[in-house]
Amino acid sequence: MVTRIKQIGIAILLVVLFSGVMNVFAQGDEKYFTISGVVKDKSSRKKIEYVNISVPGSNLSSITNEDGTFTLKIKDSIQAKNVEFSRIGYFSANIPFDGKDMLDQTFYLTPNEGRLKEVIVESWENPMDLVKEALKLVAFNYSNKPNLFTGFYRETVQKGRKFINISEAVIHIYKSSYSGSNIDNDRVQIFKGRNLVTTKVSDTLAVKLLGGPNLSIYADIVKNPDILFDEESLYYFSFKMENPEFLDNRQQYVLSFSPVVMLPYPLFYGKLYIDKETLAFTRTEFYLDMKDRIKATEAILRKKPAGLQFKPDEVFFVVSYKQRDGKSYLNYIRNEVKFKCDWKRRLFATNYTVLSEMVVTESQDEAISNIPRKESFNRNESLSDKVTSFYDKNFWGAYNIIEPTESLESAVNKLKKEHK
Repeated sequence: MVTRIKQIGIAILLVVLFSGVMNVFAQGDEKYFTISGVVKDKSSRKKIEYVNISVPGSNLSSITNEDGTFTLKIKDSIQAKNVEFSRIGYFSANIPFDGKDMLDQTFYLTPNEGRLKEVIVESWENPMDLVKEALKLVAFNYSNKPNLFTGFYRETVQKGRKFINISEAVIHIYKSSYSGSNIDNDRVQIFKGRNLVTTKVSDTLAVKLLGGPNLSIYADIVKNPDILFDEESLYYFSFKMENPEFLDNRQQYVLSFSPVVMLPYPLFYGKLYIDKETLAFTRTEFYLDMKDRIKATEAILRKKPAGLQFKPDEVFFVVSYKQRDGKSYLNYIRNEVKFKCDWKRRLFATNYTVLSEMVVTESQDEAISNIPRKESFNRNESLSDKVTSFYDKNFWGAYNIIEPTESLESAVNKLKKEHK
């Protein structure tokens, strides 16, 4: 069996690199409206992160950031009537949309904890059997024809609490059918992007790790079961049924899983969310097992300078899917890697955090073709190599993005000052 985590690929390069921009295509002059604001818990009034915002009956979507804020740009041509807000553990909410800008609004979601207590959940005697059944239904529950997604991707690098690299891009993602095909024909293309890095040589570190825009391919646990498990490797894990949750007002089975064997490579532990009605995988949250740090290092580290000691602390993924017209589609991926780097003879190690996020903002499945291989993002490349400067305020135009958090906005301003 191939080492699973090693199939993800190489992408993050923590080093100051400036290069030319990739092909940038015209966005067109189509009219659009903007809805923006913050999403809060109706009971606690706390801001809610990672809320999915979409337009029912369309393929437009976005997601709230860690501050609970968002911006969604809605094309006039789709004639939207409502905007839907959904998140695990909350009732979905539909907000009327009248074809006008709705800026800096506050939206509330209601927790569904009370309803969960009243729900009688069908239990499976063996939770592993539930996962087996969900794997058997992948071809039925997911798209049986190719799809071309537009997504927004961002990766940041922090040294301690200081941001030293911010890269982001609009990407195209070609996915072949989930019916009988694998990830070999799936490709990612950088459509438009930008990059901002520190100018201080002392902050740079030439280290290559797993990650990058190709996570849209390799971290798709349904299309690429090698990253977690397939039917053959289910026996490497124990599964336990947890309390149910709701997503999009649909009840979800929740299963925790953890490794029960030691292999030459590290496995993952975490949670699976499976739709009770369709048995489609809707969400996964999983961590790389760090019991053997040497194995973990071999799994995520691709390159480092001689004399540098690399010590991984945490590798975490979130992968979610959105149901539309009876099928489930990849919707959101988050990957966080925390590690320490220590040069020999230095007294203290330095903490680093690499965070990558991708949200699918549009999709189409008619009259599409695969991305030419020569135009696709190579797994040995880094996004920093492929994008340009960060200074155009209107850079994204009508594209939907993940709004920057307050801390990220502050980091951008600081880094811009460095470059003046």
